[in-house]
Amino acid sequence: MSGTSCDGIDIAIMDVSHLKLAHFATHPLPREFREPIIHLASPSFNEIDTLGNLDRALGVLFAQAVLQTLEESSIPKSRVLAIGSHGQTIRHRPSNVHGDYPFTLQIGCAATLSEMTHLTVVSDFRRRDMAALGQGAPLVPFAHQQLFSLAQQKTTAIVNIGGVANITLFYADGRVQGFDTGPGNMIMDALILQWSDGRHAYDQDGHLASSGVVCQSLLDSLLEHPFLQQKPPKSTGREDFGEAIVDHIMAWEGLSDADLMATACAFTAQSIAMSISLLDERPEQWFVCGGGVSNGCLLAMLRECLSPDYVGTTAEFGISADAVEALSFAVLSKYTLLGKANTLHGVTGASHDVCGGQITPGDNWSQVLQWIQQQ
Repeated sequence: MSGTSCDGIDIAIMDVSHLKLAHFATHPLPREFREPIIHLASPSFNEIDTLGNLDRALGVLFAQAVLQTLEESSIPKSRVLAIGSHGQTIRHRPSNVHGDYPFTLQIGCAATLSEMTHLTVVSDFRRRDMAALGQGAPLVPFAHQQLFSLAQQKTTAIVNIGGVANITLFYADGRVQGFDTGPGNMIMDALILQWSDGRHAYDQDGHLASSGVVCQSLLDSLLEHPFLQQKPPKSTGREDFGEAIVDHIMAWEGLSDADLMATACAFTAQSIAMSISLLDERPEQWFVCGGGVSNGCLLAMLRECLSPDYVGTTAEFGISADAVEALSFAVLSKYTLLGKANTLHGVTGASHDVCGGQITPGDNWSQVLQWIQQQ
């Protein structure tokens, strides 16, 4: 999993029989990759050569990360059934504003990944849902349903704060609701990248944001973003919360870098809290996962916004907050291989649940077929 923040490659090794995390590692995304990805995520001229080259290069990088993680985990490659690779999103157009056919595009060549590892690869999870008239996102609510069964005894929210933030809500009667709430770490990361001239990818532990003061007038202007009032199903990305928002923040006069960062942090926290108005019921408890958990200032602001509700992390269920999203795509991959639905049309807005994902058979394909027959 390489997320919208473009800060690293997360690799979760999952026990496919019990959907349990066996090993987790994060490999930093080299700086020479981060800038081209961010540039490619914004429309420009003559993109195809850049896209094709970066697609192959990321396939190589993903394969190297997989092989290194297997070596570090002491798990032999012979025990690996398949690799589920979400890839790197470079465009997400869930509406027909930009053309007659909504689309989403992730890169990180699955064929290269399979060739270098000799393993079967599952990729391209989102487009089948879009073909069924869905948003193609968020997909993790299906996996959350499988991973957090204990949380479903109460009205519970799982909040994933990656580059974008999304929410999965479990109702006591078994219903599941989910959607993107707005920005996660994306805006804060972009500010740090600009101020550090690319040397730093994020606000370490939220230290800079903690040292600043929230500018209420700037925050109010950010909270007027139309996506926040939009009713689900909905999903978003750099198209809504990318360069234009960062430029708007940077242009606000009279504020220090720390104040701007504190305000961007508050924007993420409050946009998540605003999602309550779009839910059928207010959650009794919230469990946070994703890179945002490492930002102490963001967690503190979120707890304040959601008070008096309980706010914890998914570590309370035995799953590291950093590992949840990569683990989720491992779950989706299992269902792809079995040919079973791995989306929730009530979340994405599709006409029906679909089996998302494309399969690139590896040298172990006969073993995969044997496993499928045994299920």
